Amino acid sequence: MSDGRRPEQVAQQPCRRVVLGVSGGIAAYKACELLRRFSESGHDVTVVPTAAALEFVGAPTWAALSGKPVSTDVWTDVHAVPHVQIGQHADVVVVAPATADLLAKAAHGLADDLLTNTLLTARCPVVFAPAMHTEMWEHPATQANVATLRQRGAVVIEPAEGRLTGADTGKGRLPDPVEIFELVLGVLDRGAPPQDLTGRKVVVSAGGTREYLDPVRFLGNRSSGLQGYALARAAASRGAHVTLLSANVALPDPAGVSVVRVETTEQLREAVVTATATADAVVMAAAPADFRPTSVSDAKIKKADDGSAPAIELEQNPDILAEISHDRARAGTVVVGFAAETGDATGSVLELGRSKLARKGCDLLVVNDVTGGAVFGSTDNEAVILGADGAVVDVPRGTKIALAHVIWDEVSRRFAE
Repeated sequence: MSDGRRPEQVAQQPCRRVVLGVSGGIAAYKACELLRRFSESGHDVTVVPTAAALEFVGAPTWAALSGKPVSTDVWTDVHAVPHVQIGQHADVVVVAPATADLLAKAAHGLADDLLTNTLLTARCPVVFAPAMHTEMWEHPATQANVATLRQRGAVVIEPAEGRLTGADTGKGRLPDPVEIFELVLGVLDRGAPPQDLTGRKVVVSAGGTREYLDPVRFLGNRSSGLQGYALARAAASRGAHVTLLSANVALPDPAGVSVVRVETTEQLREAVVTATATADAVVMAAAPADFRPTSVSDAKIKKADDGSAPAIELEQNPDILAEISHDRARAGTVVVGFAAETGDATGSVLELGRSKLARKGCDLLVVNDVTGGAVFGSTDNEAVILGADGAVVDVPRGTKIALAHVIWDEVSRRFAE
């Protein structure tokens, strides 16, 4: 799973009533995987396809995978009033894929089939996962419809970038079903996230950089990237345009997020400087290496016959967080840093965190106590968020996505101020 949870942990989720709407796009076949994940994790799933969706995936497939009959119109089993009942009793409605036509109907309250009627009667969170050609997604009409839906509280995931139908590539690809699944689980756990980041451009860094000694070996750290990816996923679910700078992370791309991959600290610095030129917020969750070798061997360094080890001379890497905090490309950009501390003779974890906050010059600093290797690679996290304005937010142990939302709450509050 993209948030690091084991399959048995997902299976322990309480049974919720999920309505899976499927509209008529070629990506409809990917919704089968989404349906399977909901069903196997114990949820009660009702599939409501459009007539066009059945041109891509037939009703027998949806019925077999969900264990329920499938209909597209309001006349089947009319005595049960399905056009009202399905939406009224749902815990969440997910439309994947959501075509431009479906988004337009939803935005304007049109109801000419079972799915659009269900959307009108639903009083639960609604999640749309758009999929269409780039030109259709970028059209002003589609963007206006998306803005309307988000304003009403619906979650509209940004499409992924990649190969589309035929030879075309660009933005408009359906996000990975695993990522849609994880986002919806978050909505079921916490409710629909506020769309307070709609229209905001945010940059998140994640993972740990590598500094090469030779073509084989490198200096690195234990950062898994899980917290940074959770931050990116949370921001996207709140309507932000997210650029994720990923340093050596082996995780699926979060839904609706633009991912830029880097390896070294210098590459990360270049990517951060470029991305922050137009950013409203920057969250530096990555763990850049503090030092790098002064020289890199072109060939693998061999063992010496006498058992001696080579001397490695190091130099300090640029301090990315301090640079973007003290020399901001845009006035008003909120900068968030992370501090992984263990405490030592010079001070406690919080004392070291406060010193780092003052030294770096960022607006918020998320302080983790990593004594004994805590936090790294774990699905959970706990932290204290320190503000340059004196604010202190204690976040008890919980999931990394929960911490991510608290961080974005603090960022959003500073936007409002």
